[in-house]
Amino acid sequence: MAIKEKTIRENESAKGKTLALKAVAYIFLILVTLLALFPLILLVINATHTNNELQSGFKALPGTAFIDNLVTAWNDTALFTLPRSMLNSFIIAASSCILTSYFSAMTAYGIHVYDFKLKKIAFNFIMVIMTIPTQVAAVGFVQLVGKFHMENTYWPLILPAIAAPSVFFYMKQYIESSMPIEVIEAARVDGSNEFRTFNAIALPMLKPAIAVQMIFAFVSSWNNFFTPALILNKAEMWTLPIVNATLRQKIQSQNCDIGEVYMMILLSIIPVVIVYIFLSKYIVKGVSLGAVKG
Repeated sequence: MAIKEKTIRENESAKGKTLALKAVAYIFLILVTLLALFPLILLVINATHTNNELQSGFKALPGTAFIDNLVTAWNDTALFTLPRSMLNSFIIAASSCILTSYFSAMTAYGIHVYDFKLKKIAFNFIMVIMTIPTQVAAVGFVQLVGKFHMENTYWPLILPAIAAPSVFFYMKQYIESSMPIEVIEAARVDGSNEFRTFNAIALPMLKPAIAVQMIFAFVSSWNNFFTPALILNKAEMWTLPIVNATLRQKIQSQNCDIGEVYMMILLSIIPVVIVYIFLSKYIVKGVSLGAVKG
């Protein structure tokens, strides 16, 4: 009887320690989450205040000027047109993420499925390209764009997304982890041509990986400032990163509406959040299945 009571007390003590550790872990995670979200929360709060309220000092609670700031930011044409800038960024980012995901998956599929003499050389060449920074080739890229008279167009910002070594490498690892070669061979035996096999059989199996890379590619293109700043000179072709960089001019002016500035920054973040919400369910599955096999 004494042994049984001792066992019960030990179990209760162990449960108490487990609950205490869980409580500490949850408190820590909540604090880290709040710390990570604090800049975004502060941005949203500031976007709800008027210019006079913001100039008077720090505000911890939301204001009542959200709609006014939204209308002002949306209709302001002093330096740029915000709706056109958002449309420019969306066209470039959406096109880039679709192209980079599709063609990187196709390249990884070809390297994985087919056997040819230069297979290892092709793979190593793509890996070497991945180590070259974008800034190294910037001068030559701008000269090439000039020769083709493609300044102030979307094409120089979209077409290079077809060749994305880092996305290719991720797709290659995912395919090796989750796509049995027997499935492709069975499709060939059934008479499916290679292009149909890739689109109808391989792509659906790669859906989690494609969703993950579309998120990363969309965010990367949406936040890209360096390349668009070299290519786009007309204000009507500016993307949001360029617009946000020009906000410094508005802040330095005497008639600057700080509430409007915060609202413009908030509007530039919302599309990225929306894309993440729609595709986030694939992230854990895509990352875990696409991990390097041990």
